Amino acid sequence: MKLGVLTNLLADRPFKDAVAYLKSLGVEALEIGCGGYPGKAHCDPEILLNDDEKLAEFKKIIADAGMVIDALSAHGNPVHPNKEIAASFHKDFENCVLLAEKLGVKTVVTFSGCPGDSARSKYPNWVTCPWPEDYLAILDWQWKKVLIPYWKKTAKFASEHGIEKIAFEMHPGFCVYNPETLLKLRKAVGPIITANFDPSHLYWQGIDPVAAIRELSGCIGHFHAKDTRIEPYNTAKFGVLDTKPYTDEVNRSWIFRSVGYGHDRQTWCDMMSQLVLSGYEGAICIEHEDSLMSPEEGLEKAVDFLKDVIIKSDKPKTISWA
Repeated sequence: MKLGVLTNLLADRPFKDAVAYLKSLGVEALEIGCGGYPGKAHCDPEILLNDDEKLAEFKKIIADAGMVIDALSAHGNPVHPNKEIAASFHKDFENCVLLAEKLGVKTVVTFSGCPGDSARSKYPNWVTCPWPEDYLAILDWQWKKVLIPYWKKTAKFASEHGIEKIAFEMHPGFCVYNPETLLKLRKAVGPIITANFDPSHLYWQGIDPVAAIRELSGCIGHFHAKDTRIEPYNTAKFGVLDTKPYTDEVNRSWIFRSVGYGHDRQTWCDMMSQLVLSGYEGAICIEHEDSLMSPEEGLEKAVDFLKDVIIKSDKPKTISWA
């Protein structure tokens, strides 16, 4: 495994400066946003796909730092019921794929998206319960009429352009939000569908990330290192379905934290060990969304923490003492 970073937390810095800073911290791999929610501050495919000189400069910055690109990201909702919004996210994802092809990157990261409740909807509708039966009818329509057809077509496009893994971040609010829904889409579309495993989104759903990694053995295409702190007092009163602003940290049931500030070292060691057992060989990419720390402090603390728990060597083929 390599230590990586999703670079959009340094979007206020020029790409060359951001890479130099990350290199000084000992970071080895990059996940670079190139559209959708992560933005294009460091990587705009519409520029790099049409300007060979700028593409060569972009590649040289990474090569000179001795780093690799582990994945390109274009998180979005390409099945949004608003056709203009959906088209914008779809275009970003396709450009992400085309740039990945030029760069020799085999993994792209995104969301599954979430449709509305019908062809006449204006907003996404995330179904979370089976009753009244209306909700199951919505869910059936979303998957059969929208999600599966869209990703079958889009996965074919990605595969034709050299992509081996579309890594879905399992995120509440989208149709793929846990291991069960990830595997459901993978079964319908094919093995190009994998998980971008971000434990922070699983913690507040009550999912044990170690058990989830085991459930997804062989199906994990990327990994985000981000933690969540569950607030017992607020959760006891309100539960975990929390729509208060992320800035209202004192009153929320949970908040995102840098690794080690939500769960202890042993928990993260267990995750790294289970990743090895599950055959994962990609990067462990830090994603900073800790609202109690500056990006620099949260990143540097996460780097120090993960250097101690990441398993660098390959799993031994033989056990010397056995």
